[in-house]
Amino acid sequence: MLLRLALTALLCLPAFKAQAEVVAPREPALLQMSPDLSMPAADISATKLTFTRDPSQEVTDELPPLPTIDLTASPDDLWQRIRNGFGMPDLHSPLVADRQAWYLNRPDLLKRVFDRSRKYIFHIVEELEKRGMPTELALLPIVESSFNPLAHSHARALGMWQFIPSTGKNYNLKQNYWMDQRRDIIASTSAALDYLQNIYEMNGDWHLALASYNWGENAVARAVAKNSARNQPTDYLNLTMPAETRYYVPKLQAIKNIVSQPELFGFRLEAIPNKPYFGTVDINADMDISLAAKLAETPLDEFIALNPAYHRPVVQGDNPSPLVIPVDKVDTFRRNLERYEAEDRPLSSWQTYTLKRGEKLDRVAARFGLTQAKLQQINGITRRVKVGPGFSLLVPGKGALAAADAVAGKLPQAQPDVPKSTRGKGGKRSAKGAKPAKKSATTKAKTTAKPRTAAKGKKR
Repeated sequence: MLLRLALTALLCLPAFKAQAEVVAPREPALLQMSPDLSMPAADISATKLTFTRDPSQEVTDELPPLPTIDLTASPDDLWQRIRNGFGMPDLHSPLVADRQAWYLNRPDLLKRVFDRSRKYIFHIVEELEKRGMPTELALLPIVESSFNPLAHSHARALGMWQFIPSTGKNYNLKQNYWMDQRRDIIASTSAALDYLQNIYEMNGDWHLALASYNWGENAVARAVAKNSARNQPTDYLNLTMPAETRYYVPKLQAIKNIVSQPELFGFRLEAIPNKPYFGTVDINADMDISLAAKLAETPLDEFIALNPAYHRPVVQGDNPSPLVIPVDKVDTFRRNLERYEAEDRPLSSWQTYTLKRGEKLDRVAARFGLTQAKLQQINGITRRVKVGPGFSLLVPGKGALAAADAVAGKLPQAQPDVPKSTRGKGGKRSAKGAKPAKKSATTKAKTTAKPRTAAKGKKR
């Protein structure tokens, strides 16, 4: 047995030698020790180690560059510009998933709202960036009004940003016989961003600022103070608030998530060109709405959608807002207006008529070729409007009847003042405290003319 093992070992020696030859390096080692290392161990500690690299083993291929995003470059798609400007912390709540599912289960509704936003959202993004504000706020009109500048609520809130009458006046948004700037695209956006900026500075938190926009500053301040007194968290998710306000920020977060990654949700978000949709033109004389649309070569419906502040068929020459016209029609409007004025043709065919003692609306309407219903519609006369001697009526002059027919029913109706006894606190609730079916208005209390002072009980 021992003899057999010895013979086996002798036979394997050539194989081991061959294997050793195979694995033995045929090339010089990449790392070579300096000859100085052969010195005695006592001197090694004072020796500097040097290494040499075999040039044949050097890596010459360059690594691929890392992908980068140039935030200073202007993207072609406005949605990407909005994504680049997101600046609010995300809200993590089951209500966000709930609202996300609600929107995604109504893709046609969502597409209509996004399509409606095309006229206005570039202007909003421009204004937000000028102020250094998060671009998520450009999506807030989806929550407030579905980007409908003619929207109104039971709380008498109007416009894309849903201002109530008192807040509109505090913000210097004109509300008179001729127009209501709460619907004005440019004026209402400026006022809304002023307010949002102010309540953010009060709260130091965008979620609480948005809650204040929906619920009112005083209400949020009281809720924060209540939690603070109980040593409870005072962030948005931990405040006790109405259901509408509790869903308010989750709605915005849900829309933000969809806009941020539409492909993740299987939603097709149509691109919006990153360029202005409209321009502005100042006029210095009264002008019929129908004529202005004609001079701009713009369909009347679109012209009204860009100029929703006017609820009379005439724009006053001294009105505080310019006309808003599709950007590619601004030069066309100016050329046509110059040609029209050169022909010495009147820009307005309407006139005012003062109601005399004993005169009735039906007789005045017949005198000017109108029905009483149309005369009332043109002048915004409802059951709440008191009509008596000295009341000024807008009536058609020569050639105005055709314009009256074209505009009738398309202009927004003026919102009459509600008697004080039925007004709710801050425009939020009725006298009995019943919650409106939809709040869109915000209880805002800042003027553009002078600095705002903190309301009683508000947190700064």
